[in-house]
Amino acid sequence: MFDLVADVARYGEFLPWVAGVRVRSDSDHEMVADLIVGFKGLRERFTSRVNKRRPAQIHVDYLDGPLKHLSNEWHFEPTSHGGSIVEFKVDFAFRNSLFERLAGQVFDRALRKMTQAFEERAADLYPQPLRQSDSGSSNSSANSAA
Repeated sequence: MFDLVADVARYGEFLPWVAGVRVRSDSDHEMVADLIVGFKGLRERFTSRVNKRRPAQIHVDYLDGPLKHLSNEWHFEPTSHGGSIVEFKVDFAFRNSLFERLAGQVFDRALRKMTQAFEERAADLYPQPLRQSDSGSSNSSANSAA
């Protein structure tokens, strides 16, 4: 899961609203990247510094773009069955109060959609073999512990 989140260059392949990514620099411990995000005709560029502390944590600091501030934190905890528990925290504010009000109206729905996109990507990249107790079920789903 750490690798999935740290692979910012591929966000455009699966995250909604990400129209483009440009990685300016990347090392084992730090990345600086631009994300172009589009929604209903609006396009904005965000530049962030991604600090990577393999395998347990990724911290993202906002450098430039339309926000007042943005900070997010990912924590990864291995489980006994080979999966991960993923904790994600985000704190942000827009410079523009109109955007702030609009974001407040759709933030929860947008966050759920982005979380689902990460879960689906994890399920695609890291399929879990069926356990004996799962063999009778035809339904499959992904969750944060995938």
